[in-house]
Amino acid sequence: MDVRVRFFGGAETVTGSKYLLEIDDKKILVDCGLFQGLKELRLKNWDDIPFNPAEVDLVVLTHAHLDHSGYLPKLVKSGYEGDIYCTEPSVDLLELLLKDSAKLQEEEAEFARKKGYSKHDNPQPLYNTADVKKVLPLLRGFGFGKTVNVSERISIVFHNAGHILGASIVEFIVRGEYQTKRIVFSGDLGPKEDPILYPPEKIKEADILFIESTYGNRVVERRKSNEDIHKIINETMDKNGVVLIPAFSVGRTQNILIELNQMFVNKEIPEVPIFMDSPMAIRATELYRKFDKYHKINKKNYTVDKYFGGLIRNLNIVQSQEASEELNNFHGKGIIISASGMMTGGRILHHLYNRLRNTEDTLLIVGFQAEGTRGRKIIDGDKFVRIFGQEVPVMCRVENVKGLSAHGDQSELLDWTSGFESSPKMTFVVHGEKESSQTFAQVLNAKYGWNTFVPKYGQSFELFKGI
Repeated sequence: MDVRVRFFGGAETVTGSKYLLEIDDKKILVDCGLFQGLKELRLKNWDDIPFNPAEVDLVVLTHAHLDHSGYLPKLVKSGYEGDIYCTEPSVDLLELLLKDSAKLQEEEAEFARKKGYSKHDNPQPLYNTADVKKVLPLLRGFGFGKTVNVSERISIVFHNAGHILGASIVEFIVRGEYQTKRIVFSGDLGPKEDPILYPPEKIKEADILFIESTYGNRVVERRKSNEDIHKIINETMDKNGVVLIPAFSVGRTQNILIELNQMFVNKEIPEVPIFMDSPMAIRATELYRKFDKYHKINKKNYTVDKYFGGLIRNLNIVQSQEASEELNNFHGKGIIISASGMMTGGRILHHLYNRLRNTEDTLLIVGFQAEGTRGRKIIDGDKFVRIFGQEVPVMCRVENVKGLSAHGDQSELLDWTSGFESSPKMTFVVHGEKESSQTFAQVLNAKYGWNTFVPKYGQSFELFKGI
């Protein structure tokens, strides 16, 4: 039995994760992510798929975030007809995320058509809602720790990754004629301590390891970050301003609600109104009730507050687009949480369009911002950002606090790797920008003597021959 892997995303970038495993004549695509950020990466979404989707036997997803799942509609549209394996919560989250992705693309194409700022006469979305509906019947959900037989010789096990609800580490067990090998994909690993999710499960054995490196070159001081957040909020409230928080609808929004509630309880910040302006975040939050065994929030919280943050007296749920736009007229002390987290689309755009100009307001960035995104450009100090075809000046206060990130930092990644009882034959450092991946590969080599690789897009490796 021969085993190879080819990299079609998530290589020297944090987006577009796609790893094609070839186990003899079986082709398994691990993750099917959308490229985001840099234009040269986003254009890859529109390229011809560099393999034949109809020849792929199975897709396995580590979790539901779009950089790991958002390319599924195009894959299916291009001929893929097989099953898509993931965890139980991911099935529900994928329906939310993919439908929202299609809707945003449709709206953006229509807006560009009306305003005439597209280079194309008739701009089209990469995929639409109808394409998403063809994906949903293919989803198959499994629990953590359950052995799932793919074939007579291949099994997979999903383990908790602690990144978002249902995020998994995927372990492949490959039974060759002479040897059994284990191939482990870390997916995105969460922090060691999280107010909602359990820490990533440590794995004892891997012959081949694929490990993420989003924060592979840095250590995040999480406790200090929380102190910074309430200091930033207080200083903004003193100016009678609004704190605008772009947040991923799945994971970050829920964590922010928990953190804000704790700050209220500790009287670290004034009890100002909070506006949760993300319909998808509202629906995603409700899934924590359905999948309560996947997190550590106490069930009793659900009896008094379905948003489990204890914020019912402060929380304003913004459902309609009209209500969202009315927030542009809100002035005074308040906090607005809206999506998307990297500010690439969604309701956050009209908030940015109106709030970036206000010197009394603060843009509080709490999640990773990929190269080429609006969020990254703002962090890097750009004085203007393009929104709705116009250059908008960045005049508000901008703060980037990493303590609420859903990714483990270098020290937490090393804590997870300490669980291996023997060295993998090969370790591929993926899902990180070039510098971060290379730094973490060097750290793993220096600390453990591991044989590390930082793969490039399109690269192919032979993992096993004749096992």
